Amino acid sequence: MPEKDAYRLSSPTIFLVRMVVFLILVGFVAAILHRQIETAFMANPGLNGLIVAAAALGVLLALAQVGRLYREIAWVNARDDGTPARLPTLLAPMAKIVGEGGRTPLSPQILRLVLDSVATRLDESRETSRYLTGLLVFLGLLGTFWGLLETVGSIGGVIASLQGGGETTSLFNDLKSGLARPLAGMSLAFTSSLFGLSGSLVLGFLDLQAGQAQSRFYTELEDRLSADLEAARAPQGAQQDPTEALEGLATGVQALVRHMRQEQQMIRDWVEAQADRQARLQAAMEAHLAGEKPEPR
Repeated sequence: MPEKDAYRLSSPTIFLVRMVVFLILVGFVAAILHRQIETAFMANPGLNGLIVAAAALGVLLALAQVGRLYREIAWVNARDDGTPARLPTLLAPMAKIVGEGGRTPLSPQILRLVLDSVATRLDESRETSRYLTGLLVFLGLLGTFWGLLETVGSIGGVIASLQGGGETTSLFNDLKSGLARPLAGMSLAFTSSLFGLSGSLVLGFLDLQAGQAQSRFYTELEDRLSADLEAARAPQGAQQDPTEALEGLATGVQALVRHMRQEQQMIRDWVEAQADRQARLQAAMEAHLAGEKPEPR
């Protein structure tokens, strides 16, 4: 593989395939249990319909989070290929910094700012999906407590409607008709929880796959930009053969040794010259002093 392809960003197709396969399995199970699901849904069409709509919206958002990475990856990889690509969305600040050609190197400070901006945008894109997952759980619990309240109230009404002294058959019929409302309340409670928890399970798996796709995109982008930064810092001869580099280093060391030896020889010559000058000066002074001494009588 060429070196320029070592840091190419990989496609998130594998994560998208996992999500689609999971949704197909969920749809297959729903098709098998469609009669039971339809009966449970009709226990409270309003609340259950809201739960299903929130789950469907979460599914679309999760798929969109992975799908939007294709545009970003294509723009980054096009920097090496030289092919035109649409301007990215997540990497819009980086696109403005590096220019239209996409070859301007980033400084370490700008690189850190770009990566932080991408991480923030990726995290913000998942906030809605996380909220919808929590919303499904909340709606399921809301339906549970709503159904339990109706159940408790209906049981109280049934007990209050029973009158003593009547015939056993009449009391039993009244009891059966009165228990219909508490059972309906229990149906509301359990079906809402069923739809809410099932929807949160589906969205949780999809959000997990979207998070893994975004994490791999961020990691590969960081490696790619770091490699570009190191390449920009490296000298022109950084790609030469190691043997040639060692030979150049040895030549440089030899030149340095020769220069040092020349300087040492110059210092020795200067010291010898100073010593010779000092000796001649001392001899002249001694001769001068000797000429000034008085002659003996």
